[in-house]
Amino acid sequence: MNSISSLDENSPPPLLVVLSGPSGVGKDAALECLKKLDRPWHFVVTATTRPQRPGEQDSVDYIFLEPETFARMKDSGDFLECAEVYGRWYGVPRSQVRMGMDAGKDVILKIDVQGAETVRRLAPQAVFIFMVPGNLDELRERLSLRMTESSPEIELRLNTAKDELAMVDKFDYRVVNHDAGLDRVVADIDAIIAAEKCRVKPRIINFT
Repeated sequence: MNSISSLDENSPPPLLVVLSGPSGVGKDAALECLKKLDRPWHFVVTATTRPQRPGEQDSVDYIFLEPETFARMKDSGDFLECAEVYGRWYGVPRSQVRMGMDAGKDVILKIDVQGAETVRRLAPQAVFIFMVPGNLDELRERLSLRMTESSPEIELRLNTAKDELAMVDKFDYRVVNHDAGLDRVVADIDAIIAAEKCRVKPRIINFT
């Protein structure tokens, strides 16, 4: 009969889960639903120089930084990865990832496709999940309903999305966010993480 200590020794190490996909595909909405599942997960808060949108909370939705502050952190190596996207900087604070790992929690990281490529080089054993729309018309509708981008900006994001969707083969899993299908996406991501925790050979995350 296994003792409690032996069960603890057999507990899988924490995962680094990277959720990526085109702008407007529903990553933020999926994260909000995942947080309600009350799993032992740590959700990384990304830093950004973009303006705060109505209803967003600093250090909850994003860590909103002035460009000068972001630049200092970038030069100091405080970001696991950072990139300029649509004229604004986004970065993943190393401290956010370490915080979750040190607590033994699976770390959930939402990031754009460009950033996912950087994380893949630094932590190839991470779990990479790619979120796609049912089709580009659905993506256009979501971007329009956000009312945060002009028509030219929406077209730019759609053109970028076409290139990003072609990179799906670089990911471990694909989940499809059809209109009114967010519950399915959340269930799929939850199932992916649960399955990964059952691997005979667990993923070991190492990064400096």
